[in-house]
Amino acid sequence: MLLVDDILFAPVRSILWIFREIRDIAQEELDGEAKSITEQLRTLYMQLETGRITEAEFETGEKLLLDRLDEIESRRSEEGQDEESVRRRKLRNPAKLEESDADETENTDDAGREPDEM
Repeated sequence: MLLVDDILFAPVRSILWIFREIRDIAQEELDGEAKSITEQLRTLYMQLETGRITEAEFETGEKLLLDRLDEIESRRSEEGQDEESVRRRKLRNPAKLEESDADETENTDDAGREPDEM
């Protein structure tokens, strides 16, 4: 039976693996983009300190870079919330499990028999 299950679910597992790989690569690109933006911010600060750019040019460049960084962070938080909602749907609610266990124990006697069996 396990061999049949493995054969039947192999295409599904393969597709899921591909999607995970794509997600990981996209995440790495986002991380790389965030690092690039922070490096550009450092360069911008250094240019301001050395007098290569004016205060107005600095503020314009800083605003653009910080907006891009905020956009990346908002995308990350949205993805995190989406993944969390999927996890919540997959996992059972522990409170419901405890309630169902309590209901089962109320309907049995000490030997574990149902009221019909007594």
